[in-house]
Amino acid sequence: MRLQHECVYCKKPLTGRTDKKYCNLHCKSAYQYQKEKERPERFYNKVDNQLKLNRKILKEYNKGGKVTIRSTVLSEVGFDPNFFTHYWKNQKGDVYLFVYEYGFLKKNENGKEKYVLVTWQEYMN
Repeated sequence: MRLQHECVYCKKPLTGRTDKKYCNLHCKSAYQYQKEKERPERFYNKVDNQLKLNRKILKEYNKGGKVTIRSTVLSEVGFDPNFFTHYWKNQKGDVYLFVYEYGFLKKNENGKEKYVLVTWQEYMN
């Protein structure tokens, strides 16, 4: 007695074992991939992915250790300032937000929103 009469993914007739669901490994893999894409992204994965992207962007744009860049440049490549790992407050009261070892400070200069990008230093402990 066959449980499935056709491949779950491509609907081709099945031959062989009675408990078979897929006609080949490609169909099995494609079906699992399709199912995974339909599931809503878990909150942890969303946060983790954005932190990784933010770190990558900050690392890419901060080659000199301290750089000032327009906020629109970073936001165009997917940077989201709401995702950070920790912060550091300097003696002037400025709060730098960090994504692991790369930090940023939001500033408004001449009516333009900018970020000062820095890297973590020992004295910031």
